Amino acid sequence: MIVSVIGLGLIGGSMAIDLKRRGFADTILGVENDPVNAAAAEKMGLADEIVPFEESISRADIIVISVPVGTAVRMLPQILDQFQKKGANNKIVIDTCSTKSQIVRCVHYHPYRSRYVSTHPMAGTEYSGPWAAMPNLFDGRACIFANTEESDPKAVKTIEALYDVLNMRPIYMNADNHDVHTAYVSHISHVTSFALALTVLDKEKDEKHIFDLASGGFSSTVRLAKSNADMWVPILTQNSDNVLQVIDTYIDKMKEFRDAIADLDGDKIRALIEEANKIKRILR
Repeated sequence: MIVSVIGLGLIGGSMAIDLKRRGFADTILGVENDPVNAAAAEKMGLADEIVPFEESISRADIIVISVPVGTAVRMLPQILDQFQKKGANNKIVIDTCSTKSQIVRCVHYHPYRSRYVSTHPMAGTEYSGPWAAMPNLFDGRACIFANTEESDPKAVKTIEALYDVLNMRPIYMNADNHDVHTAYVSHISHVTSFALALTVLDKEKDEKHIFDLASGGFSSTVRLAKSNADMWVPILTQNSDNVLQVIDTYIDKMKEFRDAIADLDGDKIRALIEEANKIKRILR
C-alpha cells in the first residue's frame, strides 16, 4: 500500500509515522510546498520520499489531504479531476479537516465523488509543522466519518481500516451536524483561549509581573492560543454561522457570571459553578 500525505504537519506527519510504523503503508509519499517544512520532514523521516503533488497522486493508492481547510477545498476537486483523467477507479482520497460542510459540498456533483471519504480525526495539540508530528497521537481518540453514504462502501471500509490501525474509534454523522458539534467542543475553545490571551497581553503591557504569577490553571486555559493562524482563520470563517451562535451563548453565560459577581451574589455564583461542575459526568 502506498499512501501519500499532502501536508506533513502535526496531523499529516503523525499519521505518516504510525501508518508506516504499524504496517498499514509500505511506502509513505510526502508532499510539502514549503521548502523548510519539506527539508524538516525529510530529515525527520516522516516520509520515504518527498515528491511533487501530481506524482503523489499518480503513485499513491490513498491520498491524505492534511492542509488548512481553505487550501483543502481547492485541492480536493483537483485530485478527483486527476482520478477522472487517469480512470483511477481504485484510488481513494481523504481529508482530515476540522470543518466538513464546505469541503463535502465542493465535490458533491463530481463524477468521482465516491472515491472521496470525508474524515476528521479528533486529535491534536497547539503545535504545528513537521516538528510537532509524533507517534501515538491518535490512540483512543474519535474519528468522524462524514456523509459516508456518498462514498464507495469499499473505499469507506479501507479508510475504516486505516483509522483502526491508528487506534481510533469511528463516529458517523452528516457534515452539517459535524460542524455544529465541533463549534461547541473545539472551535469555541480556541476562540476563548485567543480572547483570554489577548486580555492578559493587554494587561501585561502595564503589569510586567503578571506572567510570573500565572498558575498552571492559566497555562492550561490559554494553551490553545499558541495555535497557528493559517489553520484557524479558515476554520472560523468556514464555520462562522455555528461559531457565532456558540460565541453568543458563551457571552450570555459570561454575563450571568458578571452580574452575579457584581451583585456579590454568592448563591448565584455557587449555583453557576455547581451547574458547570456537571461536566464531570462527561469529562473525567
